[in-house]
Amino acid sequence: MAAIDVVQSLENLKLERDAIALYDALAGVEKDQRRAEAFRTIAGNERRHAEVWANKLRGLGADVPEPTGPRMRIRTIVLIARLFGTHAVRDLVLALEGDEEDLYTAQSSPEVEAIAADEREHAAIWQRLGGGRSQHAAHAPREIAAREGWHRVGRSGTLRAVIFGVSDGLVSNLALVMGVAGASGGEGSFVLLAGVAGLLAGACSMAAGEYISMQSQRELFERQIALERAELEAMPEEEEAELAAVYRSKGFTDAEAKTIAERMIADPQHALDTLVREELGLDPDELGSPWGAATGSFVAFAVGALVPVLPYLLAVGTTAFLSAIALSVAALFAVGAGVSLLTGRGLLFSGSRQVLIGAAAAVVTYLVGHLIGVAV
Repeated sequence: MAAIDVVQSLENLKLERDAIALYDALAGVEKDQRRAEAFRTIAGNERRHAEVWANKLRGLGADVPEPTGPRMRIRTIVLIARLFGTHAVRDLVLALEGDEEDLYTAQSSPEVEAIAADEREHAAIWQRLGGGRSQHAAHAPREIAAREGWHRVGRSGTLRAVIFGVSDGLVSNLALVMGVAGASGGEGSFVLLAGVAGLLAGACSMAAGEYISMQSQRELFERQIALERAELEAMPEEEEAELAAVYRSKGFTDAEAKTIAERMIADPQHALDTLVREELGLDPDELGSPWGAATGSFVAFAVGALVPVLPYLLAVGTTAFLSAIALSVAALFAVGAGVSLLTGRGLLFSGSRQVLIGAAAAVVTYLVGHLIGVAV
């Protein structure tokens, strides 16, 4: 790894100043004093990190720039927090913390290691706040697993499903609407019928597929957990040996692993929870809701699919066609911007990429529809 230079130090300084702005804003929004104090603590850490990079720049003989406004990603997170509360931005902030840690992990500097450790602790604070427990009470296996899996939580979750569900509905129905428009010469009734049919068919298909997938997965997991429970009841000695083997594989001595397993097996529910997590790689508390997944998929797809249809409900002819294109381009860019909140890529890049993908699909189907319409 290359030594940190002026350019990298400037980037790091900007990153920390963004974090200061974010946590100062979250502390101001939060009504719960415990959570607000935690945000102020993190903001204090970020100020210390910013000073590290400012000193680094001075040591390299470079000027320390004056603070500027935060990136659009930070402003968007703050806006969501102001509208819906700090709980609503948990996944987004965890993703941001993960991006910071990844960036620092790729750098070579003694001060970076301490900062990366702070970023991991910030994520752990979010986990403790999210669980509604005191900052010193996270000892249960499910809480430890949550802390270890914060990268996964930050990069997935409900927001991810909503964004990609809307994207799927928008791109697929835009392509359908443009294809029918090309084939029918812009006849509004045909386009509207096709758009509504595509919306309902796509949303129902997505919901049904998501329900079946989630229900099948849940049933499989529940069966695996039931089998593990039966084994624990029928063969506690063998399960205790398995627990000891698990902890030996984690670096404990034979005596330590045996002691831990003996204590754990004394509480069957505790032992089952650990066995399920370690042997099966499952979280018993997060098997997922089939109905929730189906409803979310239906709504997200329908919202995206409605965008290119909406102008045909309000206008006709060329006006409806051009309005559908304009509204869809704006929606595609907005979806791409939403993706940038999860990926950390630039808002302009993600938005433009999404527009190009949607436009390509629409152009292809329009041309195909036009050729078919002319032939018919």
